[in-house]
Amino acid sequence: MILYVNACVRNESRTRRLAEKLIDKLESVNKEEIKEVRLENISMPIADEEFINKRDSLARSGRFDDPMFDLARDFASADTIVIAAPYWDLSFPAMLKQYIEQINVVGLTFKYLDNGMPMGLCKAGRLYYVTTAGGPIVSDEYGFGYVRTIAEVFYGIKDIHYIKAEGLDIVGADVEAILKAVPVTI
Repeated sequence: MILYVNACVRNESRTRRLAEKLIDKLESVNKEEIKEVRLENISMPIADEEFINKRDSLARSGRFDDPMFDLARDFASADTIVIAAPYWDLSFPAMLKQYIEQINVVGLTFKYLDNGMPMGLCKAGRLYYVTTAGGPIVSDEYGFGYVRTIAEVFYGIKDIHYIKAEGLDIVGADVEAILKAVPVTI
């Protein structure tokens, strides 16, 4: 299964356009089911003390069939993951961080080793991070870097790809030419 985590909210999202170009290529090669998680349509609880206590209690007892873990189960069982997130405020939309808080589940997406280091439990062999920016992406570390690190360290996903288009809103920019020039390879 290809899990498509969509953090794009604009109807004419350029990030979504690039992500869908990638999804089309993946689907044509892999013939896998595509499951889209449209983050703007999900009501995610705040990770407050009550939420954390419930999650930890259920996880300790191995009760991962609770609906609270639906997003985490999908993430853990996906073969390929595509995250589409526009570059906002040097990072990504807050809903993506909320999503990550929902899928970080000890015993489901990762576990801790005796030395305290996390070990990934996710099935995915590859993760693609797709983003676009109106101006320059000042540093890849704030948005993509965070996702790359958590995917490698916590989820055990080592094959991570970065697809980006930047400078789309600079005066005189040829948006279509910039988007067309972005290499979307699988």
